[in-house]
Amino acid sequence: MRVKNDKRSQQQQYRINEQIRVREVRIVGDDGSMVVPTKQAIDMAHEQGVDLVEISPNAQPPVCRLIDYSKFLYQQKKRAKEMKAKQAKVEVKEIRFGPQTGENDYNFKLKHAKEFLEEGNKVRAFVFFRGRSILFKEQGEVLLLRFANDLEEYGKVEQLPQLEGKKMAIFIAPKKAGVAKKSQQKMDRERREAEAKESAKSQKASSETSEAEDTMPANGGLFANAKISEEALKKLQGED
Repeated sequence: MRVKNDKRSQQQQYRINEQIRVREVRIVGDDGSMVVPTKQAIDMAHEQGVDLVEISPNAQPPVCRLIDYSKFLYQQKKRAKEMKAKQAKVEVKEIRFGPQTGENDYNFKLKHAKEFLEEGNKVRAFVFFRGRSILFKEQGEVLLLRFANDLEEYGKVEQLPQLEGKKMAIFIAPKKAGVAKKSQQKMDRERREAEAKESAKSQKASSETSEAEDTMPANGGLFANAKISEEALKKLQGED
């Protein structure tokens, strides 16, 4: 239905129909474009039962489309939603260390940090000092700098280690744009499917090998692959 030129339409985001008060406009469509007087363009919209919608007011002349305004707004909203869905959501993942973190614990957390950065998330790693452990703040700083160095391939340092109360933190940002993060359930399901396919492939190959061995003659040598009867084979062996 064509949108009427009333007080409500005047508050809308795009100018339509009689709200467009330039001398001429460029109408674009599937068949190309053409420049016509604005009044003629409005008459064309009326004849087709649609609206003249100004989509690029700063162009010379302004660019318009002949389309139902409600449909046009729906298309714009849908396009904006799709673009938003494609954008990776950047989160800040925290990793906590103690001032005397062991090597195994360090490597475990380093692995997680790599995964976070590969997914496009930022990493805030910090060392938490309890009580008198604040005396080891230099040791905590060395630990965080080592951590950043080990992640050099995956991220870049946004903020060097800084002491904030009882915490010393460092910020690391991903080097590459992230991709949409998969849920743990989805990753587990994909892993199980891949393992099932690999297992089925192995079973099929094993079955084919077993069938080939069953059909092969018991004796080997020159007659192993010969398709001759057992009696003929005995005769030939007897003659030898």
